[in-house]
Amino acid sequence: MIVRLRIFFALTTIIVVSILLMPLQILALHFDWKLRRTLPRRWHRIVCYCLGIRIRVRGELEGRRPLMLCSNHSSWMDIMVMSAVADVAFIAKIEVRDWPIFGMLAKLQKSVFVVREEKRRTGDQASEIAGRMADGEIVVLFPEGTTSDGNRLLEVKSSLFGAAAMAVPHSPTGAVMVQPVAIAYTQVHGIAMGRYHRPLAAWPGDIELLPHLTDILKCGAIDVEVSFGEAVEYGEKTNRKTVSTTISARIRNLLNSSLRGRNIG
Repeated sequence: MIVRLRIFFALTTIIVVSILLMPLQILALHFDWKLRRTLPRRWHRIVCYCLGIRIRVRGELEGRRPLMLCSNHSSWMDIMVMSAVADVAFIAKIEVRDWPIFGMLAKLQKSVFVVREEKRRTGDQASEIAGRMADGEIVVLFPEGTTSDGNRLLEVKSSLFGAAAMAVPHSPTGAVMVQPVAIAYTQVHGIAMGRYHRPLAAWPGDIELLPHLTDILKCGAIDVEVSFGEAVEYGEKTNRKTVSTTISARIRNLLNSSLRGRNIG
């Protein structure tokens, strides 16, 4: 009974807040107001609170711009968590655009939808990402290209790091900052998840979305750590694959430190 009441109040709050804020976001997108970048963070903070997702931040968001954040990816919750922490836009696969609910939310946040299978379009997509970064937006890339089980970092694909290179000529400093970020789901109801229970938070993709969302609503208490690592300066002569290797190593180190409960400093 208590669980049902909590779910009812959580969903009611989310619906009411969405009804109030979505029309404003649509106007902000239409007129390209700066509010379109900040309003999603307020909405996602409310949603995270309603779902019982408690966020702890370690390290600091890089202050220099242009900036690309590169993060591991294990769940649809990663989007809400990152959006609650900073004013960001996402690079998402084209399939996300047609997803129920999440597709609409991605459009409202002005995500960049990419078709990874069509290499002939990679240049145009990278150009759009570069333009957004050059305009001061923080762009989030999930370089694994898919979701993991939350216990490890999958192989990082370096192709879209080319967007950072394309933004370099537009940077006043002649460089783009690429910062590693690790998102680690660490506790449920205050108890360490461990490898066995982490699939509660992770969404590898072969699980139906609605049942997974229902499980999260029923749980109502998940702790997540967002760890910002040392950024890499991407300049004119920087090698893309070298940056990819460095960033993936730093994400892996940050993720392992959080999952093992170590202070990463």
